[in-house]
Amino acid sequence: MKDSGLGSLFRATERARQGKKEVDTEAPVAESPTQPQVGPNGAAPDQPPGESGRMSSGPSSEARRSLIQPSRSFPAVVRVVGVGGAGTNAVNRMLEAGLEGVEFIAINTDAQALAMSEADRKLRIGRELTKGLGGGSDPKVGRDAAQAAYDEIKAMLKGSDMVFITVGEGGGTGTGAAPVVAEIAKSLGALTIGVVSRPFAFEGKRRALQALDGIRLLRQRADTVIVVPNDKLLQVADRGTSMIEALRLADDVLRQGVQGICDLVTVPGLINLDLADVRTIMTGAGTAHMGIGRARGEQRAQKAAEMAVNSALLESSIEGAHGILLNISGGPDLSLHEVNEVAEIINAAADPEANIIFGAVVDESLGDTLWVTVVAAGFEGTSEEMIVEQVESTTRAHHPPARQAHVSGDRVSNGPTAGAPPAGTERDVSREAPDKRQTDSGDSDNGLEIPS
Repeated sequence: MKDSGLGSLFRATERARQGKKEVDTEAPVAESPTQPQVGPNGAAPDQPPGESGRMSSGPSSEARRSLIQPSRSFPAVVRVVGVGGAGTNAVNRMLEAGLEGVEFIAINTDAQALAMSEADRKLRIGRELTKGLGGGSDPKVGRDAAQAAYDEIKAMLKGSDMVFITVGEGGGTGTGAAPVVAEIAKSLGALTIGVVSRPFAFEGKRRALQALDGIRLLRQRADTVIVVPNDKLLQVADRGTSMIEALRLADDVLRQGVQGICDLVTVPGLINLDLADVRTIMTGAGTAHMGIGRARGEQRAQKAAEMAVNSALLESSIEGAHGILLNISGGPDLSLHEVNEVAEIINAAADPEANIIFGAVVDESLGDTLWVTVVAAGFEGTSEEMIVEQVESTTRAHHPPARQAHVSGDRVSNGPTAGAPPAGTERDVSREAPDKRQTDSGDSDNGLEIPS
């Protein structure tokens, strides 16, 4: 009979820890970069865990580096690598959010976009190949550029325990270069996690299929790839959401995926996890999906947990997952009863044989807001054919066959979608105004940070 609640999760976590004692997660001391010290978090209660609201007027990358000192607070060396335009934008969002305990790296062929990033370290690849003008929506250009910079990328990642690779799939640089970065990270012994987005349907069939191919190649080289389908965001975004807000939301979801896992390792918690716990779930897990929930007030634990389980971002039920990482974050008033309530709901929704490892973090900045982040991994038989069919159907819906298609170069389209960028363009939202946050826990935003 299946156990439920906090007790069973404690036992599952302890069993996983005992089974991973042989894993050596310490990087060589001489190779390990120092990590930033934990600073005060001045986030608003409705912002996600760790959100400080720091915009471009905050500390520069030089200032961040000046704060990096040897610290026992972050024994694991965690690096976040943004590859390509969307990946770099996601890194910018994490910097704005004040994500701590990690080093940020931006890799791009686009010199202008790279110059606007405040990442701790930057690398422009494909200098001779692209002349600083981007990948031109050709993954081969991104792949060749990364291969040419193989040694430079390897030097930047040396000593990593865990590497996140953020990418907006479907373009040139990110789609082509990300698998190369993952291959390098894995060769160095780092737990390698891709956090990627699939393009909106309005971006065209060619870009969608390029994205699927990029995800397939990345999955072959990384331990786990968390896939965020941008079209799912349309289900939770208001009809009045602008293009700029929608693209910014897509970047922010990538941030939430990284932060939901990072906080389990780098933030001192009520129930702490270490890198070995995360490795238990994520090593060789293949495709993963993420669910996010948040709530305030009465029954917030139940609401946030159910919101995470039923998140629009989950393309599959968590029942099919072999492993689940669960992050419960709340203010100083987070109670053991609430942690148990969330654990019971997640445990009931999961497969009886699933390995569930969880942590609970107390963050004073959250006030009375409770956040639940679920990363479900290890799905068997993830059907690429099914996803291709989804791409075909959504493309047909956006481009009815009754209309004459115009063939231009290597892209087939029915003309530009109103308000949509060309399919091959790199986007940059780093100059946009900060988004405002919704505060009503009753909104059906599935816990996402929806601009209003």
